[in-house]
Amino acid sequence: MKFDQVVDLVAQRANVPRDRAQSLTDATLRTLAERITGGEARDLAAQLPEELKPSLSGAADTAEAFSRKEFVRRVAERASLDEDAARDGARAVMVTLREAVTTGEWDDITSQLPEDFNELVGTTS
Repeated sequence: MKFDQVVDLVAQRANVPRDRAQSLTDATLRTLAERITGGEARDLAAQLPEELKPSLSGAADTAEAFSRKEFVRRVAERASLDEDAARDGARAVMVTLREAVTTGEWDDITSQLPEDFNELVGTTS
């Protein structure tokens, strides 16, 4: 999937302008990079357009353990949104990521997230 496709899908799914979709995508990827291992962040980056790779760079080798609520709070802070809009935006980004990467990569990512993330990522079955 190309960068413009990713941003356009996020904008459509989150019902936000394109520039807001870009900031939501960046905020969500940066937060996801904190929540998954560095190796997994690098694997994810390898399947995404060049323009999105910086958002996943610098991930620590060890994942931070935090809840979906904290994930949304961090996205909200990074994207300068309230938590409801951040949750909807993060969900739009995650659904788009699910379509942009291989099933195996998606399964690897979601295996590192607790069940309370299902609201954002959906189930893998």
